[in-house]
Amino acid sequence: MRDAQSRPVVLVVTKVDDATADLVVRELNERRVPVVRLDPGDFPERMTVNSTLGEAGLGGSVRTTTRVIGLDRVRSVYWRRPSAYSAAARLSERDASWCVDQARYGLGGILGALPRAHYVNHPWRNRDAEYKPAQLARAARCGLTVPPTLITNDTQRARRFAVEHGPVVYKPVRNTDYVGEDAQALTVWVDEVDPSSIDAGVAETVHLFQHRVDKVADIRLTVVGEHLFAVRIDGATGLDWRQDYQALSYALIEAPSAVVTAVRAYMAAFGLVFGAFDFGLDPAGRWWMYECNPNGQWAWFPDPITERIAAALADQLRHPGN
Repeated sequence: MRDAQSRPVVLVVTKVDDATADLVVRELNERRVPVVRLDPGDFPERMTVNSTLGEAGLGGSVRTTTRVIGLDRVRSVYWRRPSAYSAAARLSERDASWCVDQARYGLGGILGALPRAHYVNHPWRNRDAEYKPAQLARAARCGLTVPPTLITNDTQRARRFAVEHGPVVYKPVRNTDYVGEDAQALTVWVDEVDPSSIDAGVAETVHLFQHRVDKVADIRLTVVGEHLFAVRIDGATGLDWRQDYQALSYALIEAPSAVVTAVRAYMAAFGLVFGAFDFGLDPAGRWWMYECNPNGQWAWFPDPITERIAAALADQLRHPGN
């Protein structure tokens, strides 16, 4: 078993099938930076934790099927997309639920308190920045332009908003797993809504309605520390460019200075090192901010772009704080 207790290591917290993390791990390997990959979803069946707490602070180790990681030797953490915490199948539903909660707050608490680690991003900062209402409110305060937005479960108010600010789109406040009646996974896409189509179903939960920007292109702005990678996305035939990958083209562009200043203020407000911002570009050249995913994807871009982002992330992880 390989031992990572004596050397400073970069800890990559993610599930097995994470192509985005793979690119960063490859970059670190090419630089001969020790890397350990860990998925909290493997606990407790394929992982053992021993954490000591005393006058010297937090110490101990985590043992996986292939490595032993000294907790005080982790210099950086790339917190990507770990699997959900789990429990042994033999446990009752009640006991399993209790064990999962203990693992989340126990192991999760340890991984979030590594004494010498630089996080990209810290999981608790990711959590704070995932709430879309908080994102939009903070973006507006930082000087980014946000389309008129209504978050509601009031059917009549939603209809009035759609009339007053039309054309209007609906988008989920968070993309979560959704399964149809045929047990097949479904995706809720951004879609335009007519006021007459807004029915009593709005009252069942929170809905987000937003003025549809008259856009000529989309922009994904990926931020890694001080580095900003603005990619113009052209070719989408519908509102949501994620439905049209085969038709898309990408080009690195410069972000306007006012957007750069506002984005840096936004990142600082949430304590983020990494962020993936989505903007719509209108005919007048105005950037309209839709959202910021604190752990967004970027691995689908062409190689010249992904290589630059992976290198910037490797720099962050190899030289913490840069």
